[in-house]
Order: sequence, then structure tokens, then C-alpha cells
Amino acid sequence: MAAHIRFARVAVEIFPTKCFSPRLHGCSNVNIPVRYCSTTAAKRGLVLGVYERGKGEGVTLTPGADLYNQQTGGKLAEFIHLAGPTIKKGKSRVFYGLDETYSAVAVVGLGPQGLGVNELEERHEGKENLRAAAASGVRQLRDILGKSTIEVDGCSDAEAVAEGASLGLFAYEDLKAEDKRKKRVETQLFKDSGSPQGWTKGRLLADGQNFARKLMEMPASHLTPTTFASITGEKFGSIGNIEFEARDRAWAESMKMGAYLSVANGSEEPPVFVEVKYRGSPDSSAAPLVLVGKGITFDSGGISLKPPAGMDMMRADMGGAATVSGAIAAIAALKLPINVVGLIPLCENMPSGKATRPGDVVTAMNGKTIQVDNTDAEGRLILADALCYAHSFNPRAIIDLATLTGAIDVALGSAAAGVFSNSRVLWNLLHDAGVGTGDRLWRMPLFNHYTAQVTHSQLADLNNIGKHGRQAGACTAAAFLREFVRCPHWAHMDIAGVMDNKDEVPYLNKGMAGRPVRTLVEFSAKLTSQKWI
Repeated sequence: MAAHIRFARVAVEIFPTKCFSPRLHGCSNVNIPVRYCSTTAAKRGLVLGVYERGKGEGVTLTPGADLYNQQTGGKLAEFIHLAGPTIKKGKSRVFYGLDETYSAVAVVGLGPQGLGVNELEERHEGKENLRAAAASGVRQLRDILGKSTIEVDGCSDAEAVAEGASLGLFAYEDLKAEDKRKKRVETQLFKDSGSPQGWTKGRLLADGQNFARKLMEMPASHLTPTTFASITGEKFGSIGNIEFEARDRAWAESMKMGAYLSVANGSEEPPVFVEVKYRGSPDSSAAPLVLVGKGITFDSGGISLKPPAGMDMMRADMGGAATVSGAIAAIAALKLPINVVGLIPLCENMPSGKATRPGDVVTAMNGKTIQVDNTDAEGRLILADALCYAHSFNPRAIIDLATLTGAIDVALGSAAAGVFSNSRVLWNLLHDAGVGTGDRLWRMPLFNHYTAQVTHSQLADLNNIGKHGRQAGACTAAAFLREFVRCPHWAHMDIAGVMDNKDEVPYLNKGMAGRPVRTLVEFSAKLTSQKWI
């Protein structure tokens, strides 16, 4: 038995035959390495979960882990105990040679059992722990096994586990040499450990977010307005039940979208206005939810040029467009019974000789004139025309998403996206959706106090920046957008603070986050049974 105790703690070397070193058995020398490997053509790994009990009281196996423990004659529980004393939340142990099927088994800590919604944190902590644990386990086995198939314990919530596993493995490496990319692995639900339907749903939700992450990561030289439309059109075409149109400059001119075109004029890249329609409701004529996404594929700031430090991150200034695309892809894949329209104004914000100058006045689609005192406040200009156009669909509700202001990052950081809304019912649905997905939202004020700051303009009806400069920048930006909204159920999401991930969300790698795609999808599902909107 001492051999197995040390086996759980010493290094492992991979060799072409499957065996334990005979020197290990009965040997008390803890420094003897274990040699193990498998001749199996396809490597397989397994991720299992355990709940933390009291201090020094060990762990509780999930039903899936208990099933595997029985299959191994109790060896799993024995190894865990000997590697003890416990496995804390977010920590893991990797065991080798437990059976003939799996080359390695990662046991991950899920924290205490029975966790639900933490009212102060405004998220379901049990689900978040599952997502983080699944991501940690599959990453660890990927690094150990390389190209492989990894089965994952459903931990009684296969949806959350599938989200964590799929989100945790994402990496944008399309432009790297093959030998510098992470090994591709396939994930599957461990048999009888959770709902296959839940697993499938979680995978589809994560796929939508990962699609948004990919778009946000792509360099602006590869993701122009034209190529954005091409990539998303191909994606939607593969799902089905979606109508897709990519409209050109001439169409925008015919619609008198002067605010949108004033931004596009500074770039050699032609603007593209994407319109997506998903009809999932049994009543195809039912009023749709309209999602509007800011699609600045690169933001230099225009004539009001940004500082060079960090400007490379502005390839993701189309984060609103990406999240709308990812959300609609997931909504359609899940076949939610709701009609959705996606509107994505795409262009670059560049400082050419044709660019809008500070002090210029432009006219939006609804006839309102706008004094542009800062060309780096361009997102609200393209959204203004898109919001005007959104009303032509007789919308049930409108939600716009944009990496709009640095001010929201200052206010909330990466903890939550800021939401400004004229509807308490709409806000409550959005908030509840964020609690379940762990991708939180926080309501911000939409007072007339801020409206007065953008309606005070020397030359036009509106100014694209507040008269007090940087003060309450996220609030004055939302107040500006409100001037183009007539719908009684509207919300503006400023997602600049959640655009990228460093280490804040453990199941997302460092890089673009694709938040809050899953919250939008969950909100849409809730909206299907809502009678007040």
C-alpha cells in the first residue's frame, strides 16, 4: 500500500509500455520515480469533482466520482485520502494508473456542497465553482496528455460544467505555427454523471461566447468590416433559421445615417451594416427583441488620436458586435422560441483627411444634429443611427452593447458590465440572468441630470461629450444614446470593463472575454415567458 501512497505524490514519466516500475512495490524509498504510460492509441483523461467538507474532515465524492470509485474498487477514495487531507476549491490532484481506461485522472475541488445564490456577490456560487473546477481540470489534463479525449464529471449540473470546460480550453491561435499551438482535446460528459441535454446546452452557450472571443481577438488587419460580415454570415449560415444581410455605404446613405457615416469616412475600409433575423417564435410576426452591437473593428480615436500605449487592444472595440453575434448564434442553436433581430454597424475609426474634425456637426437618422467635439467618442455616433433604425422593427425590447467608455471600467472594473435602462422590468430580467450565469450586471443611473450635459451644445441639438468633460463619462454617454430611443423597454450595456480577462474569471484564459454572451442568451430565454414586455 505504501507504493500507492507514494505513487500519488511522485513525478511520472511516459514510456512506450504500460507498467508500474517493479522497484516501487514494497519499497520505502519515496524518491524512486514511477514509470507509467499506455500503448492506447487515443489518450483518455477524466476530470472528477469532490466537495470540501469541514476542516480536516476530508471530501465528499460527487455521484460521478462515487461511480468511478466503485469501478476502481475504492482506489480513487484511497488515493485521495492518502494525498489529503482535503482538496480545496480550485485545487486539484492528478492520479495515474487507476484503471485501464484513463491515462490520468484529475480530481478537482468544488468547494462546500450545496452552495446557491450569494445575495451580496449577486451570483450562484455553486455554479461558478463548477465552471472554474471543470476549466482547471481539463486544462491540466491537456497539458499532461496533449491531444486526447477528456471526459468530465457532470457534478449534478452538466450545463455549468460544460460551460467551464469549453470556455477554459479556448485559445485564439489561428495565426501561430502548428508547433506553438496548444494541443487540441475533445471533451465529453462522463457516463451517467449528469444530464446529456444540460451538457449540450452548456456547450452551445460556451460556443457562442467563444465565437465572440475569437472575433474580438482577431487583429484588425484580418477582421475588417467586410471580413467580419463574411465570418458571421458563414457562422449563421451553418446554424440555419437565420436571415442575414450585409448592407453597404449606399444603403446607409439612403437611410440618412449621417452619424454612422461620419465615423466611417475616416477609413479606407468601407462600412458594412449587418442585419440578422432569427425567427424562433411560433408566431413569426411577433415583436422581436432587437440587439444592437457597436462594431468598430479598430479604434484609433480618429483626429482625437488615442495614446499609443494599449492601442492594440482597440482591435476589440467591436466587442458589442461580437457579443451580439455570439448570443444570436447560441439562441438559434438552442432554438429558443423568440424572435430576435441583430443590428451591427461596422466601420473603422481612423484619422484620414476625410475624417470628422472636432467641432464638426453631423445629422443622425432621426434628424437630430450632433456637435462632435471628440472623435474618440465615436461609438455613440454609430449606435445612434442603429438605435433609430431598430425602431422600424416594432421591437418588444432593445438592448445595445458597446465597449463604450473607459469611465465604466473606472467605476466597475471587470466585476460587472454597467447597465443603463428605462425599464425596471427589463432590468430585473437582465439582472436575474446575470446571477445565474455568473456574468454579472450592475445598474447605473440614467438621470436627467446627465441628459442636460449632452443637450447643451453651442452648434447643434446634442454634443457627443458631456459639458463637464470626463465627469460621469459612462452616464453622459448613456444619456446621449437615450436621445435616440423611443422604445419603453431599452437597456444600454457598457461592456468596456469586461472586454478582456486577466485572472478575474478563473475559467476564462487571459485575453478577450466575450462577456456577457451567456447572460444575453439566458435573458432571452427568460423573456420567452415574460408577459410584461
